[in-house]
Amino acid sequence: MICVKNLTKTFGDKHAVKDLSFDLDSGEILGFLGPNGAGKTTTMRILTGFFPPTSGTATVNGVDVCDDPLAVRSMVGYLPEHVPLYHEMTVREFLSFAAQAKKVSAPDRVAAVKETIERCNLEKVADQLIGTISRGYKQRVGLGQAIINKPKVLILDEPTVGLDPTQVRDIRALLREIGRDATVILSSHILSEVQQMCSRVIIIADGVMQAMDTPANLTAALQGETRISLKIQGAPDSEVLESLQKLEGVGKVERLDKGAFRVVSLAGEGEGLAPKLASSVVGAGWELHELSAQTANLEDIFIELVEAEKKAT
Repeated sequence: MICVKNLTKTFGDKHAVKDLSFDLDSGEILGFLGPNGAGKTTTMRILTGFFPPTSGTATVNGVDVCDDPLAVRSMVGYLPEHVPLYHEMTVREFLSFAAQAKKVSAPDRVAAVKETIERCNLEKVADQLIGTISRGYKQRVGLGQAIINKPKVLILDEPTVGLDPTQVRDIRALLREIGRDATVILSSHILSEVQQMCSRVIIIADGVMQAMDTPANLTAALQGETRISLKIQGAPDSEVLESLQKLEGVGKVERLDKGAFRVVSLAGEGEGLAPKLASSVVGAGWELHELSAQTANLEDIFIELVEAEKKAT
């Protein structure tokens, strides 16, 4: 459904995206993760035909985004980070306008608006002016205009920004439903959200892809390392760091807060590390207030890869 090959976009001498390649099939939900300025939004704008790449290619359902951007836009529902809405229209009027702009036939338009209002839980505000509704409702209206013509591809930039927990749950359920038949790309800073919803994840930093895999496989890559958090009193943090780092099997020690540390084992050497740490702390005459093992998650992967990219540059 989506094929991206060696995609590059430069602004002056700045690489916003550099040599990005990936393929997506129908029914996949791809999560785009990266810090601000990583190239996520630039990639999304290229895929929606808003501006061309500097080099490389991107196709949607076989149509090149440069050769026929209007055809691409007709197949793509797009929710930008800042949703453009007409505040003087009611929700119902705006969705009807969006349906007309996306060439939903006149006989089908009323039904499409009604279905979209229901799917996005907009019944309570359907006849209110958009300028009078909350930010969360505005976000849902933005999602509504993106899905009203049932596009084959849905591209969402931070789709749950401004929503309360109940609304977030509802939108997640809706996106899973849409993802059964369409291809979905979403960017998010909420790592748990991506881990729960996406079949694959791309981690991008400074325009360069750092990793692409399923959340489970990315997490499994860190499972060979044991991560243990400790809270220790009775010694300067610098002394604790130096002491723990010298222990056999320790790969890295991080100071999380005053008296709080995280120890990461060398790959395959985590067995027996917890009692070794406890013995070392107690033997040094320090107070051990907490010792707990941690399971690696997508946040660990994200931080590790982005920090590695910063060090490399």
